[in-house]
Amino acid sequence: MFPIRDHNPSGRTPYVVYTLMALNIAIFLLTLGVTSDRGLYTLYNAYAVIPAEITQGADFKTLLTSTFLHGGWMHLGGNMLFLWIFGDNLEDEMGHITFLAFYLACGIGAGLLHVVSAPYSQVPTIGASGAIAGVMGGYLLLFPKARVDILLILIIFFRIFTIPAWVMLGIWLGMQFLGGIGADPNQGGVAYWAHAGGFGVGMILTVPLWLKRGGRAFWSRTHGLPPHPDTEYEYSQSRIPRLPRKKKPSGPWDRAR
Repeated sequence: MFPIRDHNPSGRTPYVVYTLMALNIAIFLLTLGVTSDRGLYTLYNAYAVIPAEITQGADFKTLLTSTFLHGGWMHLGGNMLFLWIFGDNLEDEMGHITFLAFYLACGIGAGLLHVVSAPYSQVPTIGASGAIAGVMGGYLLLFPKARVDILLILIIFFRIFTIPAWVMLGIWLGMQFLGGIGADPNQGGVAYWAHAGGFGVGMILTVPLWLKRGGRAFWSRTHGLPPHPDTEYEYSQSRIPRLPRKKKPSGPWDRAR
């Protein structure tokens, strides 16, 4: 189950979101050719977060540089999808420069919380997930009832359905806590606590904007929905004409029944 779009239109062009997506994609393509063990070691040692080094007071720059590195196509694609869905609305509300500072601060905060969860880990950590989790946290605070389209895949069953943002984001956050409780951050894998931490940092940093909009009065005024009309999507109908079924001709045997 993953989101494919929301019904929350943006009032301005999200230049920062587009730039961040372009940078992440470009950097990934540039590092795609680094496949040798030595090359990967050099790359990650220079730019990935290694908690043990941060704990010793070194390589703080990696809290920022690591957010522009990804480990594969699925890692990159998933992060860019979430950034594209939820980032434009926060940029619309915050403004371009403020949103950029917010995004980077969420990434750095998520990295620091990951270090706290595994202060002596030697495993390199990369990805924009922590920063994008912060975007999701801010989105939840401002638009808890915005409609989000979810693609559900169950083996051969595919279906798109719409749920409120608080349900989708709440499930996602719950999965991070469950994953974090059951995983050893010193062994690598998904940085669950960085995701959960980034989400919390994003919510906290969005509180001043939420209060500026009126706090609970903002929710009451908008009912937790976007402060402008939702986008309505029309699912295209097949252009192939439907032919009526031919009626089976009756015979003497039919009349005898």
